[in-house]
Amino acid sequence: MKMIYKTWLFVFLSCYCHAQGLQISGKVTDEKGEPLIGASVVEKGTGNGTVTDGSGTYSLAVGYSNATLVVTYVGYNKVERELNGIASQDFALSDATVLNQVTVVGSRNLNRSSTDTPAPVDVIDIREVTTKQGQLDVNQLLQFAAPSFNSNRQTGSDGADHVDPASLRGLGPDQTLVLINGKRRHQSALVNLFGSRGRGNTGTDLNAIPAAAIERIEILRDGAAAQYGSDAIAGVINIVLKESTDQLTVNANAGMFKAKYRFDDKKFDGLNYNINANYGLKIAKKGFVNLTADYNSRDHTNRANTVASEADLARRQYGDPEIRNAAIYYNAKIPLGSNFQFYSFGGLNERSGDAYAWTRFADDDRNIPSVYPNGFDPIITSKIKDRSVAAGFRGVWKSWDIDLSNTYGFNKFHFGVKNSLNRSLGERSQTSFDAGGFQLGQNVTNLNISRFYKNIMQGLNVAFGGEFRTERYKIFAGEEASYRNYDPQFAGGSQGFPGYSPADVTNHTRSNVGVYVDLEADVTKQFLIDVAGRFERYSDFGSTLNGKLGLRYKVTDALALRGSVSTGFRAPSLAQKYFNSTFTNFVNGQPVEVLLANNNSAVTKALGIPELKQETSQNASLGITFTPASGLSVTVDGYYVKVKDRVVLTGQFSDDDEDIGALLKDLRVGKAQFFTNALEYTTTKGLDVIVAHSMRLGVGRLSTTVAANFNWMELGPVNTVPKLAGKEDIYFDERERRFVLASAPPSKINLTFDYSVSKFSAMLRFIRFGEIKLANWDYMIDTYSPKVQTDLTLNYKFTKNVSLSIGGSNILNVYPDKFQPALTESGGAWDPVQMGSNGTFFFTRLGLRF
Repeated sequence: MKMIYKTWLFVFLSCYCHAQGLQISGKVTDEKGEPLIGASVVEKGTGNGTVTDGSGTYSLAVGYSNATLVVTYVGYNKVERELNGIASQDFALSDATVLNQVTVVGSRNLNRSSTDTPAPVDVIDIREVTTKQGQLDVNQLLQFAAPSFNSNRQTGSDGADHVDPASLRGLGPDQTLVLINGKRRHQSALVNLFGSRGRGNTGTDLNAIPAAAIERIEILRDGAAAQYGSDAIAGVINIVLKESTDQLTVNANAGMFKAKYRFDDKKFDGLNYNINANYGLKIAKKGFVNLTADYNSRDHTNRANTVASEADLARRQYGDPEIRNAAIYYNAKIPLGSNFQFYSFGGLNERSGDAYAWTRFADDDRNIPSVYPNGFDPIITSKIKDRSVAAGFRGVWKSWDIDLSNTYGFNKFHFGVKNSLNRSLGERSQTSFDAGGFQLGQNVTNLNISRFYKNIMQGLNVAFGGEFRTERYKIFAGEEASYRNYDPQFAGGSQGFPGYSPADVTNHTRSNVGVYVDLEADVTKQFLIDVAGRFERYSDFGSTLNGKLGLRYKVTDALALRGSVSTGFRAPSLAQKYFNSTFTNFVNGQPVEVLLANNNSAVTKALGIPELKQETSQNASLGITFTPASGLSVTVDGYYVKVKDRVVLTGQFSDDDEDIGALLKDLRVGKAQFFTNALEYTTTKGLDVIVAHSMRLGVGRLSTTVAANFNWMELGPVNTVPKLAGKEDIYFDERERRFVLASAPPSKINLTFDYSVSKFSAMLRFIRFGEIKLANWDYMIDTYSPKVQTDLTLNYKFTKNVSLSIGGSNILNVYPDKFQPALTESGGAWDPVQMGSNGTFFFTRLGLRF
């Protein structure tokens, strides 16, 4: 911690160290030569910037002579220009049209920049991030680039091993809306049932989108359901695809972990490698099609050897699953005359995975020694197919910007099991099974209309529109041997993961329609106000109306205040409403039929469980942006989120319960659990702090960034139904409460030093992960103390077209605190926590550009 505090002091003191690079000055005007007052002039890739004065002039000291300036002004097109050592730079901005707009999530104004929105927006340049990080997938890239984004790799968690759950500001994976090019992205068909993160939640599979296809990622850290609809309680992630043309980019990445806690003498494991290519073609004068192909491979790691005796083991294989992922994506725009364009984007992603389940030891009742003399480690396989396509028309008609689109997304999750058996079949059992799975399809038709009035106040943007969305969720059965019990004396179904039976099969749809209005006005040059409202009606639970008010006030050119208040909602997913699963469990040596009952089942209705309703939220945020000196920027944003009627997965109720046992027996169910709006509320209070400084140091430039997130979460009381009154500890027990609290880690602090000189650059990063407390199977508290991870990357550009990066993540090989494997949720010495449990990762990256 002393190092962190010293670094904070260094950053703030650095405001007195002014850059010794080139001093730039000039004027910013419109096409007619009229000065643009308050236009933003920023040195690209830094926090160094200024605004124009009353005559449209500016002056700025940049870090080096060939820096790039980015000039923006509301209602006008952005301009980027390399300086090439020229100190006098004038800019003439043209009126923004829909054909070359700059879209920033959180504002429907076509040319609002991320620095002047009423809510905090992080803009992450993927090309820059991938050059300096060893992570190869989008989830892990964001985990180390955005302070309030959290993603945990899981193991021994069935489907969650193959799709990493992720969240913003400690809320659920399904409480963050994901967009691609501003259009709603479909969710994964998976509902997380096991593992210590995202239990009971559905989410969006960000790793289905290759990083090589992405230009930038915008993260709106604020509730935005009134602007974008369901799921935007925690915020919005907008993924902007590449538009580059006449350039072929090829990247080859490889890395592996330094092995520890293995049963053999391997020095390295978990080989990761990726190869991708991106190329864009021009179409007509302003059209293009940009194509990306990506292949990523990840091998198993094993960190199970943490105890002295096999008797203390729960798993002989504990670590990352094996993943093979291939994707093809495209992004295209084709002009149709001078005022309209056709656009389309989408892609295909296929993933196969092998994840180890808990070990069945030789003397386990679920093993057949003649088949597996030493016991066996079941492997859960996955075949995940994800596809999406969006198409639309965008144009200007009588000064109105019109955007009409349709987006279709589909996700299918097909399970298999190998290295297993069906114990009830005896020695004749097969060892591989088709276990069935589920799929989700979503179609969204969207109409957005907006207009910018330059002469009303200092600029008024009017936006309104509507959306119609349909969804279909299916569960399909596996082969008979994967789920059937042929001998009631023994466990039935495939060991490790029982297949879905015909009784689990479901096929349900729903639709919703939504309309919105969004008014954004620059009342004065200093004062911005944004008001939004949205009405939605769902076919399965009714209507909801939400609103948002955002404000931004520029106190001086260096200091601005911003804040917002809003209401929000999240519709329960179809998976939460209709997921079914039946399997056999053993209690005191006796087989018990366990039912995970859907919301409309005979069990839930007999117990009086109400139909799922939407989660609702109240959001508030307040922050400042401050640029006290050239090259130094500070943003501080506090937030408050209260979510009511939060959906959770309950514990298992047994047929030996004195109150409801007879009812379950009449229904021929030994144990039952279900989804319900059990938590009356959760409240999350937090603080995001980002300090960025850029300065000339020696012959190079040093950029320093401190990005920190702090969270405090409180869980409200548990809501039960009359027949289950007094059973709150089963409904939602202490272990489950700890899992929810751990999804909002108390802190994550990222300190990054980035030094570049000529063709060489070096990045040194320290990440402090805060304390996490979880309850184990004995309901004792396992405390994961704070840990600091150290990353180092070196990059050299041999030419403009060839670069090489080498580096390491967690180079000091720090691990979380260890605990008893048999008592953790994961069956290993660690539950899934932020920093992971694989140790040091060494990597290299070769980039080619033609």
